[in-house]
Amino acid sequence: MNPFLTLTSDKSEPQVWLTLLLAIACGLTAANLYYAQPLAGPISAALGLSSKATGLIVTMTQIGYGLGLLLIVPLGDLIENRRLTLILLAIAGLALLGVGFSTQPLPFLMFSLFIGIGTVAVQVLVPYAAHLATEAVRGRVVGNVMSGLLLGVMLARPMSSFITQLSSWHVVFFISAGGMLLLALVLAKTLPKRIPVGGLRYGDLISSMAKLARTTPILRRRALYHAGLFGAFSLFWTTVPLLLAGPVYRLSQGEIALFALAGVAGAIAAPIAGRFADRGWSQLGTVLAMLAVGAGFLLTHLTAPGSSWSLGLLVAAAIVLDFGVSANMTFGQRVIFGLGAEFRARLNGIYMITFFIGGAIGSALGGWAYAQGGWSLASWIGFSLPVITLTYFATERRE
Repeated sequence: MNPFLTLTSDKSEPQVWLTLLLAIACGLTAANLYYAQPLAGPISAALGLSSKATGLIVTMTQIGYGLGLLLIVPLGDLIENRRLTLILLAIAGLALLGVGFSTQPLPFLMFSLFIGIGTVAVQVLVPYAAHLATEAVRGRVVGNVMSGLLLGVMLARPMSSFITQLSSWHVVFFISAGGMLLLALVLAKTLPKRIPVGGLRYGDLISSMAKLARTTPILRRRALYHAGLFGAFSLFWTTVPLLLAGPVYRLSQGEIALFALAGVAGAIAAPIAGRFADRGWSQLGTVLAMLAVGAGFLLTHLTAPGSSWSLGLLVAAAIVLDFGVSANMTFGQRVIFGLGAEFRARLNGIYMITFFIGGAIGSALGGWAYAQGGWSLASWIGFSLPVITLTYFATERRE
């Protein structure tokens, strides 16, 4: 069975190539959120930011993304999806150019905000892919598209580090800006139109999100499940670079970038999870995903930090943890996208906002815990998050 059907006629014309195109589009776009993370030090020095303000380099992009999830992603239930995607990609591309040309803090931070806003195009494209897919293969299609998104997220940090090492941080954003504008041209020529059937006004659309969250228990649960796991993911990737750069391992930025590539292996979980979900095994898959995230943290305690096996176990932990988080995200989206096509964008917005908050809390917890008790404290807090999530999952009523 072919996973995609056209939206422009009643015929079931296969468009399998759209899977690859949407996966690439999501990966290239999602990467915009993470290019600046390993470059905070050199960017801060170049712009003259104080050490206390360095965190704004990443935070402003995250704020923009959060605002976009809340205020723009729901428009996928109101505005023709291809047009909305192209507008957002144009915003992201122009903002990336602005960041690349910035030499002062205020313009850099302002353009960073708009990078985050434009990058929510990925959360218009993911439910768009679900609309194009037939019910029988929706999980597989979403999983394939999500694998592209996750590859973009995981490759962004090492790629920006390598490019900066060869040239400068400005070049990272110039390359990405060109990629966004080229991507917009390709999608404008190739994507079929998808016009929502709902006739809500914008104010009613936004206010309805609170009602959806309140009256849809499975949406709340799936969002909170992933908030717990994404919090653990964010904690891990916030604190592990500190551990690797510290006195135990003394890795360089280039070596840390190579370590980050290990997480890319976790992206293969998304299409596997999609096929798992299409067989009706989402509940079992969710349990396995939660156990994998917890196991990732436990692996790091099998040997003492700095021993001959410890670095290898950290790599294994990164792969196992990322595998669990990637799989769980696909399970969650497969479930919520089956609740109704007419409000699929709003469901995705609620889902994303919830676990985005979980990730922010995980990052903050990780930074605090590492400062207070090093990797030992941070990792045990990280381990507790999937344990708490699994305990909450056990309370779910099953038919």
